[in-house]
Amino acid sequence: MVERILEGALNVFKKKGPKFTMDDIASEMKMSKKTIYTVFNDKNELMCAMVDYTFDLIKEAEDRVYNDNTLSTVDKLRSILVVLPEKYYAYDFSAMQVLAAKYPKAYQMLKERLESGWDKTFDLLKKGMEEGSVREISLPVFKLMYESSIERILVGDFLKENNMRYPEALENMASVLIDGILV
Repeated sequence: MVERILEGALNVFKKKGPKFTMDDIASEMKMSKKTIYTVFNDKNELMCAMVDYTFDLIKEAEDRVYNDNTLSTVDKLRSILVVLPEKYYAYDFSAMQVLAAKYPKAYQMLKERLESGWDKTFDLLKKGMEEGSVREISLPVFKLMYESSIERILVGDFLKENNMRYPEALENMASVLIDGILV
């Protein structure tokens, strides 16, 4: 039931951004609001669960890339930095600044999830440095640059000001980071 509601909420989020209502979800799910409230106490709790659920899907996609032996180290690194489950490509990520303003707990979770789970990326960077496909760099600086870029893309007006979708901005940002560190 939890996953079903989260999928429904994400579908509504895709259409309306974070300004959706619990009525919108109930309508999308063809269930009562009361049923949703048996799973989630309020919209804040739902938003936090949506952040966790989305990042869990992203981490699963990262695992598939990391374990794909047909990719070079650099290709794995590039793919992990831009991994986004395909169903999220149509989302209006420029609405994420509303998340920061209206749902600070969910936004804090988003930041924490961005800042954690770097083991595979660091592992690939180290492997690239060992094999000579990536020059010696500071891993903490690389992480800071990536996290800061993602946060500015998601929370600022960057996407709207540049008439860009999140996947395109993500690809461009990762390209600058990767191509800037290649030997």
